[in-house]
Amino acid sequence: MKTLILYATKYGATQEIAARLAQRIDGAVLHNLKEGGLPALADFDRVIIGSSLYAGSIRKEAKAFLTQNANAFQGRQIGLFLSGMSKGEAKKAFTDNFPPALLQAAKATDLLGGRFDPQKAKAPERLIMKLVTKTSGYVDTLDDEKIKQFADVMQG
Repeated sequence: MKTLILYATKYGATQEIAARLAQRIDGAVLHNLKEGGLPALADFDRVIIGSSLYAGSIRKEAKAFLTQNANAFQGRQIGLFLSGMSKGEAKKAFTDNFPPALLQAAKATDLLGGRFDPQKAKAPERLIMKLVTKTSGYVDTLDDEKIKQFADVMQG
């Protein structure tokens, strides 16, 4: 099966998750949704879509892709992942950001961790993270075991 992994990232954590998934899925093709030249979806049997999550919303590039390609997923295995820090909000984030039919058709959905680097963040983002995580320093919750499980489900 040919696999396309699409991702939308702000600071790079989602890209890293996508790359880790690609290492575990033979022949996977990675594509950043910010870049042009989207590969033809018809060439892939499996499509995995990932986005970073900020204040409960996925990236605008992911939203635009989902809107523009709403009917292109039939007959394909679908996987959806998020990167972010708020584990307790994962289910709500999926239902708030993905069409119900796509969620229902998805073979795998999961929050695969996140990363916060205060050196890359703007002042309002640092304040929000301090309130949410009770820390103002570097935080990395990327979960290799969850990434492995997600890849295994998608290939199974």
